[in-house]
Amino acid sequence: MQTTKFPGIFETQVGRKRILLTKNLVKGKKVYDEYLHTEGPIEYREWNSSKSKLCAAILKNINQIGIKPGDIVLYLGASSGTTPSHVSDIVGSEGFVFGLDFAPRVVRDLVFLSKDRKNIAPILADANKPETYADRISAVDVVYMDIAQKNQTEIFLKNCNLFLKPDGYALLAIKARSIDVTKRPSIIFEEVRRLLEREMKLIDYKALDPFQLDHMMFICKKK
Repeated sequence: MQTTKFPGIFETQVGRKRILLTKNLVKGKKVYDEYLHTEGPIEYREWNSSKSKLCAAILKNINQIGIKPGDIVLYLGASSGTTPSHVSDIVGSEGFVFGLDFAPRVVRDLVFLSKDRKNIAPILADANKPETYADRISAVDVVYMDIAQKNQTEIFLKNCNLFLKPDGYALLAIKARSIDVTKRPSIIFEEVRRLLEREMKLIDYKALDPFQLDHMMFICKKK
């Protein structure tokens, strides 16, 4: 395995294919159908870019993600925990992930995941109403959001304003078709970029095709 420029993220090469991996926080345990790789005493989990927009963004050579060992992360739209589990690996036992979703079924999956991964706290709540869970979350180093709603950017900014530490990083995965199916994705991405730049420092952004069609990842920093 080789290190990458991102702390806690590793890579290997299989033929021409570049594969990302994270050190498994819970050795011997899979979260989805990922492959496990062992090198000496260390076990790595292969990161599937077709199931993780964050993995796709790294493979598209995004210049920064802002997540590092020891960080506290608020993950909005955690679903059943595929990408949150890799974030859990990255931040490690000294870090923590608040995994929030509004769907009881997937939060149940997060509860099961958190039994092994003690650095994940599942939260059943609506990300559009951050005041309803403000008493359950500390200030965070990173806000990550992957929620397919029309007002994705507004929800993201509300949570950043409430929970993100000064100079903290914020990652927004935008699904263009969830905002407006009648507009070209490129127009929607430009509108989102302008909205973000009003309140945040924009670090980088990448379209996620061919891994995730009509998606873009924005990396921001709190001013």
